[in-house]
This record gives sequence, structure tokens and C-alpha cells, in this order.
Amino acid sequence: MGIIVQKFGGTSVGSAERIMHVANRVIQEKQRGNQVVVVVSAMGKSTDQLVDLAGKITSKPSKRELDMLLTTGEQVTISLLALALMEKGYEAISYTGWQAGIETEEQHGNARITNINPEKIKTELDRGKIVVVAGFQGATKDGQITTLGRGGSDTTAVAFAAALEADKCDIYTDVTGVFTTDPRVVKNARKLAAISYDEMLELANLGAGVLHPRAVEFAKNYKIPLEVRSSMEDERGTIVEEETSMEENLIVKGIAFEDQVTRVSVIGLPNELTTLSTIFSTLASHGLNVDIIIQSTTNDKKTIISFSIKTSDLDETISILEQEKSSLKYEKIESESNLAKVSIVGSGMVSNPGVAARMFSVLADNGIDVKMVSTSEIKVSTVISGEQMVTAVDALHSTFELSKEAAQV
Repeated sequence: MGIIVQKFGGTSVGSAERIMHVANRVIQEKQRGNQVVVVVSAMGKSTDQLVDLAGKITSKPSKRELDMLLTTGEQVTISLLALALMEKGYEAISYTGWQAGIETEEQHGNARITNINPEKIKTELDRGKIVVVAGFQGATKDGQITTLGRGGSDTTAVAFAAALEADKCDIYTDVTGVFTTDPRVVKNARKLAAISYDEMLELANLGAGVLHPRAVEFAKNYKIPLEVRSSMEDERGTIVEEETSMEENLIVKGIAFEDQVTRVSVIGLPNELTTLSTIFSTLASHGLNVDIIIQSTTNDKKTIISFSIKTSDLDETISILEQEKSSLKYEKIESESNLAKVSIVGSGMVSNPGVAARMFSVLADNGIDVKMVSTSEIKVSTVISGEQMVTAVDALHSTFELSKEAAQV
């Protein structure tokens, strides 16, 4: 007998009928002789509906009260799924995140898990029960309810798999696995049989929405095998693990992209050693994530620092920088929105020079201007015009022959 953690997203539990279907999938795992913990999201678009409801009350809701509101969505799902399992003759019990022992840092809206006490869950599993846990939520040491940010149910599931030393964590979603790119954009995108933690982490951080980055981090740190698979179709998905023997001949494994990117340029900064640390420490203290960073020096020895952010963070970013203008001593701030980030990812890039050059050549051939670049051993990211994002993704997917089962590039 092993421990299996299953996670079902909002689409998978979007109606009473789908919850009954999920109950059947859970029972199948139980009938294999395993102990089962199920982590679920709020039903369908209910989280968005709760956010909209709060917006009808105030344009600037308290983050604490918003967490109180949003965590009710998962509570509906866990109780309904527990009832469905009982209706089918199986013992089940549901817990909110804090009841299940999830402790988080004190940051409302995007908290990180700091500790899990799994003893209550273990006790119920040993009693033969299926345990249903609300994803996306936890509580601080002093009992303040928090949420883990978008995609936090993935993180909840993998964190529990680590705490329980589970044999495996299955992430059930509305797609059949991890694809070479979004199949809604590129019709001949192909499902991968396997992908490494590092590759998946890069793809998740770069905009591929199939898994939350923190979930992949947990899986990598605790060596938890993941499988991304369909909640509706009974077929194998994509295995995420340390080493992958399949797909090993692929240099580029996948293409990630995201729109709503803005480039911010802080111009006329003093050329001092502490300039970079001061700017980004200030932004980080307000919970703002900065992505690609470029620093350059003008002829008059002044510094220009450009960085990319989510467009939704633009107003807050500029407001914070303006508040610190006297200490930062910059001359002006410029921004450019309607941008997108397109990235290629693959562990094979380490031993194959020239992949970045090939990427830039493809973009140039399609008349796409590259505005910013960021690289690591296994990825190359470019910021381009948002209007050219789909063209870029399609051209790169074709060039690196990602639709082929055994691409040689």
C-alpha cells in the first residue's frame, strides 16, 4: 500500500456531475490498494466570481479580507467531493488548508508554505478514509487565513506529497499532459511523455500554465514524481521527474509564452555600486516580481536600468519608484506596454551551441524585433511586440521540429 496525492483543478470540479466523475477517479486509486489524499480547487470560475463580487463593494479590498472571501470557494468543493465519495460507499473526510496543518508566512494573497503538520491526515488515512483537502490556502502561526496565489492548489498537493512521503502526486487538469507549447495556439503541438524538473520549472516560470512553479520546486526538492494528466480522459499523461530517458534527443523541449508584459526603464541613475540593489530591494519589499533586467551606461556616466514586469503591476511599480525618487536620484521613468515574452526551453541546449543564434535568426526572418533577452543554461527568453507573439511561437515550434515524435535539430 502506498500514498497517492491527487489534485483536481477548477475545471475538473466545475459542476456536480464533474465532482461525481472525480469521485470515481479517486475511488479507482483507492481500489488499487493505495491511501489517497485529494487536493481540490474552487469550482470552475468561482474564485473569479468572488473577486468580482468584492469589486462591487470596493475598488481596493483589504488583502486579509479578500483571503477570507476567496478561501470559501475551496470549502464548497471539499465538502461536495467528500459527500460524493460517501454516497458511493467510501469513508471520506474534508479539511480546509489550516485544518489540514498548512502553515504559511504572513503575506496575504501570495503566501508561501512554511510548514506542514501531516499527523491529522496520517491518522485519517490509517483509519481507511479518503482525505479531501482544500488547495490554495493555509494559515499563519497566529491563525490568520492566507491564500497561496494563483495555481496554489498545485503547490498544496505537492507539499502534502512531500510531507507524507507519498509515492506519487498526480495533477489532474483539463489537458492530457505537458505539451511542447500551448495546443490552443499551435495546433500541432505535441504531448511530451516526460520532462525534467528543471525544464518544467523553466516552462512554468515562463508562462506555461499547466503547473505552478512553486509546485515544481517542491517536487524537485523532495524528489516527488509528478504526472500531469487529464481528469476527463483515461490516458497516460506527462511524467515530471529528475532524469528523463524519453525525449532525450530533443535539444529544445518546449516553448513558453506570456502576454501583458511591460518594459520599465529608469533613466539617469547615478553610476553607483548600490543602485541595482536599492531599486530591486525596494520593489521586492512590496511583493513585486521583476523579470528580465538590463543595465547600460550613457556617455555622461549615467546608468539606465530596464526591466520587465507584468503589465498589471505597472502603476504600483511607478508609484513606488516615484516615492523613492529622492533616494534613487534618477532623472525619469519610461515604460512600454503591449509586449510579450517568448522562451525556448530544453536541457539539450547546454551541450549544443548555436541554439540562441538560431532562435534570433528565425525571429529576424519573420520581421520580429527583439527588445530584451535573458538566458540560462536551458532557456532563452526574448521580449517582443505582443502583436507578434503568436507568429514567433509558431515559427519557433516549426523550426525546432517540436511536432515530431523524435525531433533531431
